[in-house]
Amino acid sequence: MRKTALLLILLLGVAQLMAIEDEEYEEHDDEEVDEDDDDDDDDTEVKEENGVLVLTDDNFDTFMEGKDTVLIEFYAPWCGHCKQFAPEYENIAQILKENQPPIPVAKVDATEAKDLGSRFEVSGYPTIKIFKKGEAIDYDGDRTEKAIVARVQEISQSGWKPPPEATLVLTKDNFDETVNNADIILVEFYAPWCGHCKRLAPEYEKAAKELSQRSPPIPLAKVDATAESDVASRFDVTGYPTLKIFRKGKMFDYNGPREKHGIVDYMREQAGPPSKQVQAAKQVQELLKDGDDAIIVAVFSSEEDAAYETYIEACHSLREDFTFRHTFSSDVAKLLKASPGQVVITQAERFRSKYEPASHTLVLKDSTSASDVQEFFKKHVTPLVGHRKPSNDAKRYTKRPLVIVYYEVDFSFDFKKATQFWRSKVLEVAKDFPEYTFAIADEEDYADELKTLGLGDSGEDVNVGILADGGKRFAMEPDDFDSDVLREFIMAFKKGKLKPIIKSQPVPKNNKGPVKVVVGKTFDEIVMDTQNDVLIEFYAPWCGHCKKLEPEFLALGKKYKGEKNLVIAKMDVTANDIPDDKYKVEGFPTIYFAPSNSKHNPVKFEGGDRTVDAFSKFLEEHATKLSSTKDEL
Repeated sequence: MRKTALLLILLLGVAQLMAIEDEEYEEHDDEEVDEDDDDDDDDTEVKEENGVLVLTDDNFDTFMEGKDTVLIEFYAPWCGHCKQFAPEYENIAQILKENQPPIPVAKVDATEAKDLGSRFEVSGYPTIKIFKKGEAIDYDGDRTEKAIVARVQEISQSGWKPPPEATLVLTKDNFDETVNNADIILVEFYAPWCGHCKRLAPEYEKAAKELSQRSPPIPLAKVDATAESDVASRFDVTGYPTLKIFRKGKMFDYNGPREKHGIVDYMREQAGPPSKQVQAAKQVQELLKDGDDAIIVAVFSSEEDAAYETYIEACHSLREDFTFRHTFSSDVAKLLKASPGQVVITQAERFRSKYEPASHTLVLKDSTSASDVQEFFKKHVTPLVGHRKPSNDAKRYTKRPLVIVYYEVDFSFDFKKATQFWRSKVLEVAKDFPEYTFAIADEEDYADELKTLGLGDSGEDVNVGILADGGKRFAMEPDDFDSDVLREFIMAFKKGKLKPIIKSQPVPKNNKGPVKVVVGKTFDEIVMDTQNDVLIEFYAPWCGHCKKLEPEFLALGKKYKGEKNLVIAKMDVTANDIPDDKYKVEGFPTIYFAPSNSKHNPVKFEGGDRTVDAFSKFLEEHATKLSSTKDEL
């Protein structure tokens, strides 16, 4: 037994010694692995793939130190253009490696190196930049080996300096002189910290460069509105970037694109005359016969007429809304029954009626201003009953109330008679309601609008709707359409006897939570209740900011649940109409406070954190019914 016990003790001792040695070995092995890992984790190491250096967020700055010229492609692994360009880029790397001195060629996976992608404003793939002493220069030439190598070699020269900006820099000292002497110039008001301005900058500079080479050139300029606040305030600049067109010092809105090609095309069009010359009476006759819009023609004896400049100035502001023409022809003047110094608006034959003049004439006097001419255009360009279409909707039919008669509108030869038959019924009523705008519209063009009116599946040949102020909509019950039925419907609207069509989710059965749910049908009942102050959030279910706000808004509701005359509410505006246009929603979430004593003048919550404390402070400032502020109020 003793021998057996001693043997066991010896065996146990040996096992322990072996375990200790194994442990020491493992520790030592781990140390070696760690050392290997340290080598592998050297994030500043620059690897090479097929002759192209691979740069990352970690090694970029270290690599760039002391480099004179470097060519870098920002790419995405899934990008088809990048894959197609890869062999060519590898050839470029080989050529520039043999350059004297060699020029490094690198690539950055911008989907992984997101900091670099953001830092150098990479928005598309592949993006190629040439770095000169650390400064990035956009490459926008041909994506070929020859073109890229030539551009890199040019920039690598010791005496090379970037060309001056094509965009003019304006300050209070040179602004007026520059814009007053320019036939046309585009000016950008920007802020150095503005992200949108930074994204626009390279596109704007490329457009400036191209337009500077035009004959005659069209200058583009920029103003740092934060440094030149006096200049910016003169032109009501409140956001960035703001773009304005100036013609001999007179300002016009810029409504064009914000990328190179769009800016170039838009400004080229803007540089042309806003009015086209008509040389023969036959041209006007053809417009009258086949046209589908009002014909505007100004008559002058020559371009030296004093009124000509006023007319052209008026046309510039509205050139995107109307088609303008002018003439020096006596034959055209005779056809229009006009004299030099007059502007004539006449409707195409299809829109004429016995209830309205065939034309309207404005005499251009010395006292007539460009704004007077513009008001004349706007007042008379729309016929008594015109054809509303998606192409002219925003230009002709924004005035409310708008009465629309929907059917199969077709002015082609085969359908013209039926189209005019129904239109004549509308004309008989429209003449007696000059305070309203009337139009016919093709039901297929406005299928979605008909659905919002509840008329999408009516099956009637003719449907009628009224679009009123505040976004309210009214629909005529499907009936056999004639003038009397239409008149009766409009009279009911005029007397306030019609109920608006309101898009609404079902009214919640249980609405006793700390945050009340408002739907289209309960908006007036809850939000417009003059017994209560209401703080309402307008949201969209898919909006990330709205989801983030939800717990804060719920906590706010719980905090004020004991206030009998304060309601915290929310409304999904993707599924419900807002019956009052004072509550405008242009982004999500939008939050308004509706005071009990001024429901049609809500206070918008702007700025500040969207927290319980911030909302509480806002409520205490504006509430009329809050118990804690009653004494103060």
